Amino acid sequence: MKRLLPLSFVAALAVAAPFTQAQAETAILAGGCFWCVESDLEALPGVREVVSGYAGGTTQNPTYKTYEHGGHREVVKVDFDESKISYGDLVGIFLRTIDVTDPGGQFCDRGHGYSSAIYPLDEAQAGQAEEEIAQARKILDAKVVTPVEASAIFWPAEDYHQNYYKSDVRTLTRFGYVSRADAYKGYRKGCGRDARVKSVWGAEAYKGLPKAGS
Repeated sequence: MKRLLPLSFVAALAVAAPFTQAQAETAILAGGCFWCVESDLEALPGVREVVSGYAGGTTQNPTYKTYEHGGHREVVKVDFDESKISYGDLVGIFLRTIDVTDPGGQFCDRGHGYSSAIYPLDEAQAGQAEEEIAQARKILDAKVVTPVEASAIFWPAEDYHQNYYKSDVRTLTRFGYVSRADAYKGYRKGCGRDARVKSVWGAEAYKGLPKAGS
């Protein structure tokens, strides 16, 4: 059954280009730093676009400086072709790119704004998300704390956050001016993201994870 979204949600999604409903689906996922989630999911076959943003809070028009105060998380909006990848498979891969056992954030980033969550857009997505979490719990034989939340409005993040992981724009760091892509690589390695995911998931860790520092 295709979902019917409220007009406020449709407006907030701000889809970049039209595509047929028969081929289009959307997922809203929170996995800590949205640069990293965007990087992990954007290369998946069937994924059309990944946009970094905020969701889950109570305030309107959150920004990078205010989103946590409004109870939002960093999230990504994933537009995908369901004839090439199912929502369930997408969620399953996503879970294998994060630490689903950490309730306090993700990796070196702490606090609610960096905690993991899934925001289904309808009952069918909610059911599939719960199935994937149950499967993760069985595989890991551990408590999975990533919640399936109520549907939430997606607010796109500022332009400079989009495609940060592959941007050639130079930015000032403690090592001087480097490209955003290089700054991202250093951040990801220093945060221990990939090492922790492999520690949690072992052989089940998503094989597409980039090598730390690559």
